[in-house]
Amino acid sequence: MAGKSAKRIAITGPESTGKSILSRQLAEYFGEPWAPEYSREYLATLDREYSFYDILKIAKGQYNRELQMLNKAKDYLFCDTDFLVTHIWCKVKYGASHIWIEQMLEEKYYDFTLLCKNDLPWEYDPLRENPNDRDFLFELYLHELKSRSINYSVVDGTGIARLNNAIELLASRGIVRNQ
Repeated sequence: MAGKSAKRIAITGPESTGKSILSRQLAEYFGEPWAPEYSREYLATLDREYSFYDILKIAKGQYNRELQMLNKAKDYLFCDTDFLVTHIWCKVKYGASHIWIEQMLEEKYYDFTLLCKNDLPWEYDPLRENPNDRDFLFELYLHELKSRSINYSVVDGTGIARLNNAIELLASRGIVRNQ
């Protein structure tokens, strides 16, 4: 049975830490769907600077995308970014987060979270804003995960080693069945 019984696994962390690549690789490895990052599409069509309220629209768009992809999932759905990303983005950029995002964080919507360590080189992208704050941002993610008692592990490494580390972490925590 596809859908609601599938485990939702969030891939989170500061920008340029390999979230999109890892999400896609995990989905391919397990033969399951993944929910790509909605913010890229949203921001690419915006003909102005984004605002505080745009981040809420992005969070809701990501949520809707994940619900659509969850219907295609048998055992797992790998989510490229999560509510923690939009929460930290709001807090760092605007000093406050949206109530809806806070509520979603409190609901513990994801079954497990992989926090991508910032051990990959930062790569320029016109949508990225924080090349010099990666350590600070990583510590914010760690603090939020711990203070909210979110079930997580930190994944590190480069290339195929990062994927293998993620698979091993998920299997050792009983989130996935290793293939």
